[in-house]
Amino acid sequence: MSANNQQGNTLFPIFVKLHQLDILVVGAGNVGLEKLSALLKNSPEANITVVADWVMPETRAYLKDFPQVSLIERKYEHEDLQNRDLVICATDNQALHYEIREQARAQKILINVADTPDLCDFYLGSIVRKGDLKIAISTNGKSPTLAKRLRQYFEAEIPEDIQYLLDNLHEFRNQLNGDFQHKLEMLNALTEQMVQQKKH
Repeated sequence: MSANNQQGNTLFPIFVKLHQLDILVVGAGNVGLEKLSALLKNSPEANITVVADWVMPETRAYLKDFPQVSLIERKYEHEDLQNRDLVICATDNQALHYEIREQARAQKILINVADTPDLCDFYLGSIVRKGDLKIAISTNGKSPTLAKRLRQYFEAEIPEDIQYLLDNLHEFRNQLNGDFQHKLEMLNALTEQMVQQKKH
């Protein structure tokens, strides 16, 4: 592998079906609310358990709209990790975050630790969503502010009727005859025309 291939952002983006996973969020203050809103805005049926010995009123009010989210009001316990797929640490207790990180690693559970990239297995990127179109933006943890600005740019530039276009392309694809290569060529030609029209 060349040196150039080893540089830059090496994160691999994936889109996860959170409603099929078991997620633990530790912390329910400002950062906890930020993480929860990021998860639930994109996956309203996400299966989440929140453990926190203090719950910010705004967090409690926000969670009222998501009855599937379990809120446990007490200190974190090691048993809280049992059968989890993902864990997110969102407290102001760095020592606790290190402890949970070690426990999660031992159990092969993926973890995100707020504001501590070195302890993270994954990041929560800035996300653009227009109907079925979703774009995740990552700066490799270096500048959430830039990721936010890029999100705002794409939200402004992507037309509101993009869902209509997606639905029509889906229908057009289903009606195409021929093998995979032929369908790919037809869809590439059609979407290229759309891009050129957008430029002009």
